[in-house]
Amino acid sequence: MFKSSLVHVNSSMPHSSLTRCLVLYHKMGRVMCVAFPLLALALLGFMAEVAVAAPPAKLVWHYYNHTCHDVEDYVRHQVSLFYQNDKTIAAKLARLVYSDCFVTGCDASILLDEGPNPEKKAKQNRGLGAFVLIDKIKAVVEARCKGIVSCADILQFAARDALHLAGAPSYPVFGGRKDGLKSDASSVDIPSPSISWQESLAYFNSRGLNVLDMTTLLGAHSLGKTHCSFILDRLYNYNGSGKPDPSLNGTFLNTLRKSCPPKTKLGQRDPLVYLNPESGSSYKFTNTYYQRVLSHEAVLGVDQQLLYGGDAEQITEEFAVGFEDFRRAFAEAMHNMGNIKVLTGNQGEIRQNCRFTNKK
Repeated sequence: MFKSSLVHVNSSMPHSSLTRCLVLYHKMGRVMCVAFPLLALALLGFMAEVAVAAPPAKLVWHYYNHTCHDVEDYVRHQVSLFYQNDKTIAAKLARLVYSDCFVTGCDASILLDEGPNPEKKAKQNRGLGAFVLIDKIKAVVEARCKGIVSCADILQFAARDALHLAGAPSYPVFGGRKDGLKSDASSVDIPSPSISWQESLAYFNSRGLNVLDMTTLLGAHSLGKTHCSFILDRLYNYNGSGKPDPSLNGTFLNTLRKSCPPKTKLGQRDPLVYLNPESGSSYKFTNTYYQRVLSHEAVLGVDQQLLYGGDAEQITEEFAVGFEDFRRAFAEAMHNMGNIKVLTGNQGEIRQNCRFTNKK
């Protein structure tokens, strides 16, 4: 029986920055490696719905098979129940995973309430949600498999399942993460959504992710909302110029200004606007985000910057016309993000309650 793994090709091989290498493994070892351009990812479905990169050595597919065999079914069922009444959970869980993994790694530290100033209280994490859903899932799992499944793995399972309900692909989540023991808002270095593409890529690179991961993960902005305070600079005072961002479509600029008036006094309301009006209240995962970037109608500055990033622009153009390419790349990118600085083995713990570390 073969299994597949998408990995980066050796730098000595001729390829573009969008090339991936399909490596086939037999139980006796590696069999072959064939380079594919990004668009060819759509042809890999005969092996599985998606193919993803090999995980860190200590993470395992079906990790809980012998200790909590049905855990992913438990998670999927709870996510489905919540999704029926609140479709916003897909966007909320995607943001929660990002806010967790990009800070101290995928250790569920974003879920902690302990300490005078935990990560969730950082200004960059304003508006985070889905904590109640994670609490519910954890309670269900603990009732069936006490002290077995980490909050970090539950968060990864739940995000995958909610995004799949919204239209994203399903993909294997390798398990074995342990939960972190501390959470501090001062460690949160999530950048402003108005940064340049160079700054954005440098940030993703610092987490071991590349331009394809960055461009793909930003596609999570195909659903969800953001506060006006995160885009006021683009609408009224771009780079301190006293003028709007010149890259923003004029008609769309006027639309956004109607929803987001300039801040003129303390205590002024900070409304929410859809990150992708094409998706809007349906919260459907689509590639229209990339079409809006090409039309200069991206809500966040970092999204519009994709047009000025070389390979990022090419990827954006491909995803705008190829939804399946975007879906499959998204599965790999989410998998890659879920592997950032994971705790395994004797590191961390399995929390009894995702909001608090275990009492010693």
